[in-house]
Amino acid sequence: MGYSVKNILIIATGGTIASTDSGDGLVPAIDVKKLISYIPDISGRCNIDGISIMNIDSSNMTPSLMKKVADAVVDNYGDFDGFVVTHGTDTLGYSAAAVTYMLKGLGKPVVFTGSQLPIEHSDTDAKRNLFDAVCFACENVSGVYVVFNGIVIYGTHARKIKTTSFDAFESANIEAAAKVVNGVVVYSGEFSKEKHRYIEYNKYSENDKSDNDSNDTGLYADTDMCEDIMVLKLFPGIKTDIFDYIKEHYRGVIIESFGIGGIPCTAGDEENDSNSSVAEKIGELTEAGIAVVITTQCMYEGVSLDVYEVGHILARQNVIVAKDMTTEAVTMKLMWALAHYTKMTDVKEFMEVLNVEGARMATQYIVDKLGEGI
Repeated sequence: MGYSVKNILIIATGGTIASTDSGDGLVPAIDVKKLISYIPDISGRCNIDGISIMNIDSSNMTPSLMKKVADAVVDNYGDFDGFVVTHGTDTLGYSAAAVTYMLKGLGKPVVFTGSQLPIEHSDTDAKRNLFDAVCFACENVSGVYVVFNGIVIYGTHARKIKTTSFDAFESANIEAAAKVVNGVVVYSGEFSKEKHRYIEYNKYSENDKSDNDSNDTGLYADTDMCEDIMVLKLFPGIKTDIFDYIKEHYRGVIIESFGIGGIPCTAGDEENDSNSSVAEKIGELTEAGIAVVITTQCMYEGVSLDVYEVGHILARQNVIVAKDMTTEAVTMKLMWALAHYTKMTDVKEFMEVLNVEGARMATQYIVDKLGEGI
């Protein structure tokens, strides 16, 4: 099988894949050149270079550091055909989603990967994951993806489901984009190369482009994020005074509801001193201009407010419905939305655009709105 030789950039951020034993636990210490030296022979398909923009345990990842990943892609975009981001697994799903929303006009593949064991470990999964990620980065497609254990997942649908096993990630609520089998990419039946086409040159008009970092390829990074949000997991008997605190200190909250969207809609019993139900408190938040996103504690199938009475009550309170989004994706999407929109109607409209296909629909919404001068 013949390949056109591509230029691929490894963007190293640390994580288990780059860790060594310090005597006091694993710490990221391996530099990017050494990581590259472990990649199984892929000469003839691509030339690989690398940069290290940080070397951290991914538990220490922040939105500000995620911005550096997006900026690194923009800064090197004209010199490379694809990008592989090596990253710790614990927050990889958050970073992949964030970079999806940050990069506008992306016409090349940006592939996140990592490992469950350090690359120098004798039984490591790192070499395979890195090899597979590079193989996919050589494809003529665009978008942000996660490649792990041979599975190619859209960046907004990757979720870590296992703490130690090699099959640690799955594609949540959507078929995986592809598989990598012995270096060959096998696309799923639902994957559309037209929707994810590789774009050599895709310059936006000046009216559509923000003032953020950009280059003459049309790619730019819109990295403003609002971190004044929280994620709240409901449990039976939750005290509702937490919602008063949220109203005073945050601009948005993501509520992990029960099942398909269940929220307590009656006040507490005699043993619970709450005078208002959770549903009533949510209404107070939305009336105060706080963005309230309803997601689910369940792994699969998402949220709908159409099934039960409690859902109908919530729907009347102008909440945002996460639909099939993972908590990781909806968290980063809400941060991005609140940094760009002040009207809750705009936040709600943007958030409820389905985030399948690498969030392209959401990206198009942004471009359309920018054209309207928001």
